Amino acid sequence: MPEPDLIELFVLPLERLQVRYMISGSVAAMLYGEPRVTNDIDFAVFLRTQDTTLIAEAYPAPEFYVPPQEVLLAEIVRERGGQFNVIHADSSLKADFYPATRDEFNAWAFRNVRKYNFKNTPVRLSPPEYVIVRKLEFFREGGSEKHVRDIRAMLKISGELIDRSALAEWVQRQGVEAQWKLVQG
Repeated sequence: MPEPDLIELFVLPLERLQVRYMISGSVAAMLYGEPRVTNDIDFAVFLRTQDTTLIAEAYPAPEFYVPPQEVLLAEIVRERGGQFNVIHADSSLKADFYPATRDEFNAWAFRNVRKYNFKNTPVRLSPPEYVIVRKLEFFREGGSEKHVRDIRAMLKISGELIDRSALAEWVQRQGVEAQWKLVQG
């Protein structure tokens, strides 16, 4: 189970403000797989330019560091690869926000988001197929074995939750077949 502080600090404010998000990355992998140490949480988020004030409202200074509004705007409108961080000052715990582009994979993932109950509050979790494919992409880009371990743990522990045909389709469409073969090998 991931450290609850990440969910309390970063997810619950998004829930309160009704920002459209889904937890991804290592926290999602741990919820579907095995625990490991992490000091950050990743989100895919749908944000419009007018939503930058919501981020500042959700994570007020001086308790949190939020990038300046012009940085948030630049990352939200970026066509691909936008990203910004919010940092909790006292703990140094961090949230990585990835503004969701209007591509088919993000749209599919948001349509298939899973609910996870945290202290009687439902939070939104990326579908396991999305988490696996994104981890395959990160493995392709950086070669870190932690992504392979996370994927294998997800397959072992939550294999019955995974739609294998959807996973195969997105592995092919996102061009990570070689990485997928390595994980299965």
